[in-house]
This record gives sequence, C-alpha cells and structure tokens, in this order.
Amino acid sequence: MAIGTGRDVTGDQPSDRTTEAIRDALAGRRRGRWTFLLFAGPAVISSIAYMDPGNFATNIQAGAKYGYTLLWVVLVANVVAMVFQGLSAKLGIVTNQNLAEVSRDNLPKPVVWLMWVVGEIAAMATDLAEFLGGAIGFSLLLGVPLMVGMAITAVITYGILLFERAGFRAMELIIGAMVMVIGLCYLIEVFIAPIDWGAAATGLVTPHIPSGEALTIAVGIIGATVMPHAIYLHSGLTQSRAPARNAAERRALLRWSNREVVIALAIAGLVNMAMVMMAAAAFHLGHSDVGEIEAAYKTLTPLLGAGAAAVFLVSLIASGISSSVVGTMAGQLIMQGFVGFRIPLLVRRLVTMAPAFVVVALGANVTDALVLSQVVLSLALPFPMLALVWFTGRRDLMGEHANGPLLQAGAIVGAVIVSLLNVVLLLQTFGALDGWLPG
Repeated sequence: MAIGTGRDVTGDQPSDRTTEAIRDALAGRRRGRWTFLLFAGPAVISSIAYMDPGNFATNIQAGAKYGYTLLWVVLVANVVAMVFQGLSAKLGIVTNQNLAEVSRDNLPKPVVWLMWVVGEIAAMATDLAEFLGGAIGFSLLLGVPLMVGMAITAVITYGILLFERAGFRAMELIIGAMVMVIGLCYLIEVFIAPIDWGAAATGLVTPHIPSGEALTIAVGIIGATVMPHAIYLHSGLTQSRAPARNAAERRALLRWSNREVVIALAIAGLVNMAMVMMAAAAFHLGHSDVGEIEAAYKTLTPLLGAGAAAVFLVSLIASGISSSVVGTMAGQLIMQGFVGFRIPLLVRRLVTMAPAFVVVALGANVTDALVLSQVVLSLALPFPMLALVWFTGRRDLMGEHANGPLLQAGAIVGAVIVSLLNVVLLLQTFGALDGWLPG
C-alpha cells in the first residue's frame, strides 16, 4: 500500500469517493446517522480471520468433546484479539505505515528476516485452513470430490481478489456481506440447536482445562481467534485509507477505529461462541466423537434437520471464500512490507493454495490438518504481538497516541499468556509434560 495515496493493500486504483466522503465527515461537512459506515471496513475485513474454517474445526472439537467447558477460552481469546487489532489499526493510522514496514525500519535485519519467514509460514497455514474449508463446503453441498471443491474455491477467490482493482471500498463491501451471511447463519443455528444456556453461561465465566487434549484444543482456539496475519493486515488497511491531515483528524480516526474494532470483533466473538454452543448442544451427549467438519454436517441432518445442516454449509462456504481472500491480501502485504517487493496476484494465489492440494493429494485427514494449522498460527503469533506492543508503546514513534500504562500492561499480559500457552503446547507435543497434565 502506498503511503498517503488512499490506495488499497494490493490493488492499484484509489478509492477517491470514499476517501473524500471520509474527509468531509472529519471536517464536519457530512453528518447523519449513517456517517459511521464510512469508517467501517478495516476491522470488518480483519474480523473474517476470526470466523474462518479453522474456527469451525477447533470449535466443533471443543463443543463435541467438552461441551460448554471451553467457552471461556473463546471469550478470553476474543478480548485479546480486540486489544491487538485495535493496536494494529492505531499503528497504521498514526504512522501511515503497516506493522511489517515499521518492523523493517526499526528492527535489526536478522529479526526482520525471521519475522518475514514466520509471517509467510503463518500466511500459508492460514490459507490452508481457509481454502480447505471452502472446498469442503462445496464438496458436501454439490456432492463432488474434494479436489473439484478446491478448484471451485480457487476460481471464486481469485475472481473476488480482482475486485481490489476497483479500490478498497469494493473489497470492504464484499467481505462485509459475507460477514453478515456467517453471522445470520449462526443466529439461525442457536435458535435451532437445544442449547443449555445455563451451562453455557457457566462455561463462559469458569476457567477450566479438563485434560491435555483440551489444552491442545484451547491453544488451537487461540490460534484460530487471534490471528498473526490479521494483526499485520489491519495496520495496512488503515495506514492510507484516508490519511489524517492534522492532529484533530487523527484523533477522530482513532475514535471511529476503536468503535469499529469493538463492534466487528464482538460479532466475531459471538459467532465463535455460537459455533461451540451448537456443537455442544448437538454432539456432546451421544456424539462426542464428532470432531470433523464432514462428520458434523452429516450428523446435523438427523439430529437438527436438513435446514440446520444446510445453514452450516452456507456459513462454511462464505467463511472459506472470504477468509481465503483476506489471507492472500495479508500474505501480499507481509512480503511487500518486510522485503519491499510483491509478486503477481495469480502467483501468490497459486503458492498459498499449494499446501492444501498437497494435504488432499496425500490423503491426510482434512480436519486434523485444519486444527494443526491453527496450532502453527498460535506458535507464530508472539512475533507480531510482541512487536506491536513494543512499537505502539514508543512515544518517539506514536507521539501522544503511545499506549498508556494500563493499556500497555494489558497488552503485555495478553502477549505473555499466549506465549506461555505456546511453550506448554510445545512441551506437551514432545512429551515433556506426560504425567503432569490430566487425561
């Protein structure tokens, strides 16, 4: 994204009409109850990363195996996500640079290269989950082989990415429409499924990890909720959407941004909770072995009816397509920000699709691959989190908008908790915690 041009992240055309309307609103020349919609977009696009197929996989496993017990993990992860997406948006607005660019300009070269490599791995792990999710949805909906579903997903996502040439607003509206579809689908699901609201409320406020397997799923939930590529991308979406021309405009942009982050991620959090509650209500008693997306769809039909299963598929397809688009945008931004060059959109799309085709060609368990991808994301997460805390806390970089003591402390705590969970997961993976964890 070119600094100060009003251009979108990977496209080439300015969105002048939206930019000018935002400037009129900031100057007080444009008022009305719908003015806030002008400022909506960056957090909406970023929020799709919190409703991707990786969330479907981890949330289905969490609800089916442990009922409502892990709902509190979803809540904590969502609060942490709000904090870090807000910081990312602030970094872009204040500095007119994205997190990758700020890292490139302020960190030692070896650290920059390490962050770039880890960021690229995270982007590929992200696209694995997202691309497979859309492919599974089309495969189940149309009754075609998974490879055919992957081809359909590839064509549709590439077609949507071409809309970036029309400017950032076109992409914001497309992704926003898909967020609405996913949210509506899960609103329907919570009315269909026989949810135990009392148990759900208890699980939401009672921290408990019943077993070592539950810990793996909990870390997967965090990896699927707080996303490295979304942290990078959000700063890029705000850095030159409508650059502030003075301090007053910058403060106004930050206020609108914070509101949008809270609203967009609150919706994403509610969708994730609805996923867990639907799985808990439908599968926990009698079908706790349902841990795969395909099995969940097939089991939903006799349990809750064909309508519930169809709604589940629609939400999965919308999630897979939209999040795959966003993942490609983030991968392009990460490469361009860290190393200063970009590759053609088609090449980028082919490269990020490759792991998904390999997984399917090898006959690997698709849902296991989805969950594993979320664990990889969780392991990659501390890098952008720690960098973001460091940069947004620096007064020489952020001026009056540097994090205050309370916000900085909260951000540090969030980053430390995630990092410690990752250490525990690694120890568990290598058997170092055998006998220490229950189950």
